[in-house]
Amino acid sequence: MKDEATDSKQVVGRRSFMKKSLVTAGTATAAAGLLTSGLPLFGSDNAEEHRGTLTKGDAALLRFAAAAEILETDFWVQYNELAGVQDSEVPGGSGNEPYAEKFEAIDDDFPQYIHDNTDDEFTHQNFLNAYLVSKGADPVDLERFRTLPGSSATGSSGKPRLTNLMQLTLDTSWYTRYRSSNHNPDLDPNFMFPQAQPGLAKGQFPAIPRTDADLEPEDHLQAIVNTAVWHMPTIEQGGSSLYPSMAQRATSAEVLRILISIGPTETMHFQTWSDLAGDTPAITDPTNGLTFVDLNSPPFGGEEFTTSLIMPEPCPFLSRKLPVVSIIRPTRSEGVASGALKFLTDMGLLIGQSPEFFEFMKLLAEQADAARRGGR
Repeated sequence: MKDEATDSKQVVGRRSFMKKSLVTAGTATAAAGLLTSGLPLFGSDNAEEHRGTLTKGDAALLRFAAAAEILETDFWVQYNELAGVQDSEVPGGSGNEPYAEKFEAIDDDFPQYIHDNTDDEFTHQNFLNAYLVSKGADPVDLERFRTLPGSSATGSSGKPRLTNLMQLTLDTSWYTRYRSSNHNPDLDPNFMFPQAQPGLAKGQFPAIPRTDADLEPEDHLQAIVNTAVWHMPTIEQGGSSLYPSMAQRATSAEVLRILISIGPTETMHFQTWSDLAGDTPAITDPTNGLTFVDLNSPPFGGEEFTTSLIMPEPCPFLSRKLPVVSIIRPTRSEGVASGALKFLTDMGLLIGQSPEFFEFMKLLAEQADAARRGGR
């Protein structure tokens, strides 16, 4: 059993690390400028709602959300540099024509969709940090952890990254989860939903060309693009669940408003990408054996796998005594932040990050999970 002095030292050490890590420049300075310029940060409507400071729990919820959005922005930027639209809204990179053409073969608008998703994540991270500063709370800065090498293929900016898109292991069971009319992970936590693309759960695969050598053979490049197209809805369905789950723990009506307003945009992203994922061609990567199956052919097919179904099937919610209903799933709030961090880690998105990074993110998750509605 640990003595109290040891526990106290660990808590102080973690708090000290947290305080040092929550120092930021750009967003904090911009938000501070709004507060000191003589202009109100918020309009005069609902002025009472904007007064005061955040509870510890509400600040923790928003900090974890900000950290998640910073990580999300980082990997979307990598996609945009190679296959999106590079402009003043989302600068960086110069595009990789062979890679981008594979996306456009799935949908002509793919580059614009990647651009707009990237732009959305930038606005989420910037807003959340600026709001924290406006309430006198510490924003989140992960720049000290931007050390991972990204793609060196043509079109990449070559900048250091926070996330790793070159060793992904994807759980694609969300595809059947949202098509199930009998099971909900909130009510059936031990039920195993079938994987839509089983191969993606059995190794570590790139979603971007690591170098120009990955641009051939053709089926290898197609497998990289397919991995990306399945990664996009996989990550966004996680965000679709994260925001309503955290919202249940918010105390301030305004923090609740923020969480339930950002959350639906993640769901918009999810539906866009889940629709396109079903259009990835069935191929086998000749370099590593990764196989993508045709979801409309045996042993798949049927309602659970049909690619034309993109609306969530109604399922049990809260109680099986109630009628089934079409919902986001799961939305249980217990341990949601720690679960989200595990989801990102298991995916391989954070491979190569330092122990300090994981300690910092674990602390953010623990603090968010400790938030209680009506708490201080």
